[in-house]
Amino acid sequence: MLEHYIAVGQQAMRCGYTTGTCAAAAARAAAEALLTGTFPAQVTIETPAGVAVTVEPEDCTCSAGSASCAVRKDGGDDIDVTHGAKIFAAVTRIPAGIEIDGGDGVGRVTKAGLDQPVGAAAINTGPRRMIEKELTEALRGHGGGLRAVISVPDGAALAQKTFNPRLGIVGGISILGSTGIVRPMSRQALVDTTRAELSVRRSEGVADLLLTPGNYGDAFAREALGLDMTKAVQCSNYIGEALDDAVRLGFASVLLIGHLGKLTKLAAGITDTHSRTADGRREVFVTHAALAGADRAILRRLYEAPTTDAAAAILEEAGLRDPVLASIARAVGETLTRRAAPLRAGAILFSQAAGISVMTPGAAELLEKQRTMLDAAVRHGRP
Repeated sequence: MLEHYIAVGQQAMRCGYTTGTCAAAAARAAAEALLTGTFPAQVTIETPAGVAVTVEPEDCTCSAGSASCAVRKDGGDDIDVTHGAKIFAAVTRIPAGIEIDGGDGVGRVTKAGLDQPVGAAAINTGPRRMIEKELTEALRGHGGGLRAVISVPDGAALAQKTFNPRLGIVGGISILGSTGIVRPMSRQALVDTTRAELSVRRSEGVADLLLTPGNYGDAFAREALGLDMTKAVQCSNYIGEALDDAVRLGFASVLLIGHLGKLTKLAAGITDTHSRTADGRREVFVTHAALAGADRAILRRLYEAPTTDAAAAILEEAGLRDPVLASIARAVGETLTRRAAPLRAGAILFSQAAGISVMTPGAAELLEKQRTMLDAAVRHGRP
């Protein structure tokens, strides 16, 4: 178990190590066994993050022509679906050089725009470098080269709980980790996943992006608006980073669809909508209600409202719902335009009680464009 801790808020949380670190450590142990005839009881590798990881190889087997062992994934305090999985490396001799491939339970790339080319094993660049480094060091004093095949026996089942099927990575999990260390925060993993999916969509020719924070927005867009969500991207709370990547990748427009309670925060310029980062919803409602002429009693009720649906109901009762939500929508639109320029950007804010609550200026046009594209796809037999 890795005993490396970082401060997260007011807690000391334990780091783990990535599937890439596991693969590199297993490859090093198997290479040493192949070259010397004996598996090391422990193997220590230096990760790109500068943190040394010491592990004990498991399920070790060795023959005249190959050696294989596993290293168990440790997610630290940021446990994901791969925590506890065994990452195997089977190493064989080759005439020269270093070769790395994926075996059972490691996914294959089927769509352009990802870290590896179409047809390659989903072993990202960072882990490939780590594996190559460990195999090269193991070869010192020995001739020839080494080939490592990384496998994960439970990988195909684990992959169904990840974004891999959506990204076009089939047959297993990805071997990931640019630093080799899992920091006990899921933010970067979510941002990286969104970035990868945006890259895939752009490489598929998608120019007009549909973006939702999560399942609520996805379901509303599909069921209430009748949109095709097969090419949509979910960005979790990290709307700002998703917009930045959409600009970088050259999308023409982005239509963001999300719940009133989440997207209201954008009116205050908050583009990381996680509750740990910022809230601001009641302040937004109070500010825009004041601009619309609400009296002090209404402002107090809005400030104390437990949800945005409750705040909307108060505004409805006071006859202020439409002007206040329109004012909020303009502010949301300004935030999107500022962050996403030169893209055309709009948002649809909805609630479970009222359906579409409000749209930012220009969002209706972007919505109609999405519907037109869907109609064209259906006419050409691509539902």
